[in-house]
Parts: sequence; C-alpha cells; structure tokens
Amino acid sequence: MSRLVCGRFDLDLSMPRIMAIINLTDDSFSGDGLRGDVEAASRQAEEALRAGADILDLGAESTRPGSDPVAEAQEIARIAPVIEALRRLDAPLSVDTCKPAVMRAALAAGADMINDIGGFGAPGAVEAVAESRCGLCVMHMRGEPRTMQHAPDYVDVVDEVGGYLAGRVRALVAAGVARERIVLDPGFGFGKSVAHNYSMLKHFARFAVDGLPALAGLSRKSMLGAMTGKAVNERLIASVAGAALAVEHGARIVRVHDVAATREALQIWQACAGAA
Repeated sequence: MSRLVCGRFDLDLSMPRIMAIINLTDDSFSGDGLRGDVEAASRQAEEALRAGADILDLGAESTRPGSDPVAEAQEIARIAPVIEALRRLDAPLSVDTCKPAVMRAALAAGADMINDIGGFGAPGAVEAVAESRCGLCVMHMRGEPRTMQHAPDYVDVVDEVGGYLAGRVRALVAAGVARERIVLDPGFGFGKSVAHNYSMLKHFARFAVDGLPALAGLSRKSMLGAMTGKAVNERLIASVAGAALAVEHGARIVRVHDVAATREALQIWQACAGAA
C-alpha cells in the first residue's frame, strides 16, 4: 500500500518517509531525553521538520534493554502537554506507548498515530484505538524491555516475526481497523541478537505482510555498535547506512535520530532509483 491513514493526515508512502525521534524520557539509551520539557520538545520538533522529517514520534517511557516501566500517570503527564503544543505543526504526531490508558489520553490530546512496541496485544489496546482514525505502528517484541535481551532464541527469526505481525494484523482487522491505518515494524533490538537483527535487515522485504508498509527503526542501536565498535553517540554513519539499506530492502518509513543526514542519504537513493 502506498497510502497510510494517519489521523489528520493521509501519508503518501510511494516514497520513503522519515520519522524523527523525540524522546521525552529522562533515561533514553541515546542520551537525548528531554524529561517532558515542552519548550525543548517544541524546538527539537521544529528543527527535525526543517531538516526533512515527515513524522514526529514522541516517547515518554524508555524501552531500552533493561529499562523499568513508567507509571501511566507520569507517562501521560509527560506526553499530553507536548502533543497539545505540537498540534500547531503541519506534521503527523506519533506516540510511542504500549499502555491503553496512555493511548486514549494521547488521542484525546490530538495524536495522529500510536506506535506500540507490544503490537496492540495488551488487554484493551485494540479497543483504545479501533474506532479512531489514527495510524497504527504494530511492532514485534519478544519478552519485555527489562528482560528481552536475555538470550533471545528463534528457529527462524524472519518467519517467526513475520508470522506474529500477520497475526496482529488479523486481530486488528477483525476489530474493525482499516488496513490503510497499519504499518508494521519487526522490532530491531527488541528481543533479538545481533545475528537476528542483521538477518531481519537482509530479508526486510518479507515484513511487508500482505502488502502493508513496513517501518525500520535501527538508529544508533547496539546492532550497529557491535559491527563498528562505536559508542551510541558515534553511530551517525552506521545509522544512516542502516536506514538506507532498510529502504533499499523495502522500508517505507525509517525512524531516526539524525534527520538531516538521513534525508541526504535518501535523496541519493531516490536519485539512483529514478535514474534511467
């Protein structure tokens, strides 16, 4: 599908889109958490849009390996004021949460998309989003952030992750969610080893289940540091290379920290793709 229904917006996915990460946490793995600061989030969002972002992804709970959950009330208190402040911008606002109560609060505040690392599998999650017009990013995660990297094991990671995503699509469609609202994310780094992550990247095209668009989020992740030996804040080149490879293998959205550099890489990719 080349169109994603996303709240106030209909996104054209005939060309790849950039989702900019806006961390409102105090313990982000990449060290860029804004602690719910509305003014700082507004400045970062405006800068991301000037650099070429198409979507803003707001997260108020860290999901790095080993992290502990945040209370619902705290997550809502961090994220609702930022959504309200950013509604003035001409860009879809995605909210990264796995809690149905936070989903409802985010939609009430004006969010256009819900990005759920739990694949809308929590009790009440499907009901929280089914009747809205918001876009849904359905991600695969094995386990939970606190324990997901404790010896993850698969017989065939690509088949198993793809099968999970297909099952979640069936559940959402059965609940009345239009397929045009759904984008799929195999969940790089969420309960996968380095080898699993690179297998998923190599075979990324297989995650476009039933023709639905797929999103790749590998910006600054440990799978990149494992190959380059670089620290989190030194993974710009690897992150851009990973995003470009994901797009080459079919990603329609890339979720990134470094918008300007990713935009330049995709401009080169587009020029090559459109060349005679």
